Amino acid sequence: MTVSFDPHGRLIFVGAGLQGPAGSSFLQLVLDTGATNTLINEDALLALGYDPRRSSQCFQIVTGSGIEVVPELLLERITALSQAYLDFPVLCHALPPGSENDGLLGLDFFSGQKLTIDFTEGMIALD
Repeated sequence: MTVSFDPHGRLIFVGAGLQGPAGSSFLQLVLDTGATNTLINEDALLALGYDPRRSSQCFQIVTGSGIEVVPELLLERITALSQAYLDFPVLCHALPPGSENDGLLGLDFFSGQKLTIDFTEGMIALD
């Protein structure tokens, strides 16, 4: 699948559908090739019925404000760029109020696939 993006923008936004115990939601994630793991805003995960306090796994991440410990949750389903995963692990973190996005789509989402980011055409392809 190929989707367009603004090649002159500061961020590359990707629409993602998430499924949880309490329903589904469509989020705007930032494609982040510098992020090892996909990270979703805590508020979005709570709205989908996930409880970060019940997570048995936590990880350290480096953010702009320092090193933080965040829980890992298994999403029932995540779909982005026509690629869907079941029981996909994501990190849960509270993003600052007023954030332009709902999280980061990290390298773990693209593992084993060919990701092409064409800044001359403003197109992303995932094969």
